[in-house]
Amino acid sequence: MTVSIERAAGITRGPVPGTPDEILRRTLRRHAAGVTVITVPGLAGFTATSFTSVSLEPALVSFCLGLTASTFPAVQRADRFAVHVLGAGNTTLARQFARSGIDRFDGVPWSEEADGLPVLDGVPAWLSARVTLRQRVGDHLLVVGEIDAGGGHGEGDALVHHNGAFAVPVSLPSRTGE
Repeated sequence: MTVSIERAAGITRGPVPGTPDEILRRTLRRHAAGVTVITVPGLAGFTATSFTSVSLEPALVSFCLGLTASTFPAVQRADRFAVHVLGAGNTTLARQFARSGIDRFDGVPWSEEADGLPVLDGVPAWLSARVTLRQRVGDHLLVVGEIDAGGGHGEGDALVHHNGAFAVPVSLPSRTGE
């Protein structure tokens, strides 16, 4: 009897049992995602891995937020948002903005834009955007915005979320040796 390496290692190629939400959760734990903090006027913010680009022309980005999230009312009212791309040195910040029931801005250096948009200091990159679309999708709110400003120090390794924990990716040499 011949056993493939994949099967011996417990790797299956067929369908995985479970409900659709269990399959989604189990699969997405295997997907490393960049960690961001989203902030909106009214001094609200949260940690998110759902941030993504949508379009270059016009320059659009999006994120999703659960309908039961404590920050949902502030995000629903906001006409602007800021996305802060976190780096390896921002793990504490990521954890703080992921907690519920606390003042997430306590002890965090930030500045306020003229319209009240909070922008966090000390992150590798940030951008701000004007909301162009809010759409309920399942149990989440999809928010799309057109970029109007950005900044940050642009240095350091990225912070990612993988398998339920924050991590810093290991850089591998490219195939071309670059």
